[in-house]
Amino acid sequence: MGKSLALFIGTFTTLLAVINPLESLPIFLKLLAGQDDHAHRQVARLSCFYATCLIFFFLVCGTLMLKIFSVSLSMIRIVGGIILMRVGFSLFLPSASGGVIHGGGSGSTQPAGNIAFVPLAMPLMFGPGVLATIMGMSSLVKHPISDFVELLGIILAILAAMLVTYLILAYAKVLLGRVGPLGIDAATRIVGFFVAAIGMGLVFHGVVEALYNYKIIAIQ
Repeated sequence: MGKSLALFIGTFTTLLAVINPLESLPIFLKLLAGQDDHAHRQVARLSCFYATCLIFFFLVCGTLMLKIFSVSLSMIRIVGGIILMRVGFSLFLPSASGGVIHGGGSGSTQPAGNIAFVPLAMPLMFGPGVLATIMGMSSLVKHPISDFVELLGIILAILAAMLVTYLILAYAKVLLGRVGPLGIDAATRIVGFFVAAIGMGLVFHGVVEALYNYKIIAIQ
């Protein structure tokens, strides 16, 4: 139970930090300029649904893909950790544009389904950082069937993170008015620091496991 709780907390916080829905508020509002609150909630619901489907696809099929390409779990941890460290540093040290990905054109001229999938679901919600998080955290569950409780912790964390993301996007106008650009920037820098730290942890454990697997160091 202790490991499943740790996986839940680690996956939930990392996903929420990597997705960073607070940083997506400006582009979300820009894409839906002129739309009413019902349209905001509809697009937020669709985009979170698409992103959740993509996440669960790689959660289920990720191990199979590793076997097809003969990639060890330790290598996934190392690469995933490096990606998370890069994402964390980019959040901690935002660019001159504030780290916001600007879209092209107004959302009022595009169908809601198109906006929900691109660019909201991909790449804003589901990108390399999220993929690295899912692959890295799932690699910590060595036996998904016998250790189903641990896998369940990751599943619940994904659903919880997407629920929070939906609520933030659905009430984007209210949150942006209360938090403000400076608050979003401060939150982005804080979560970026922790994402980089989690990525470093994955790299460390991946390197240690690789050394054990290749018998470079002996198991104590």
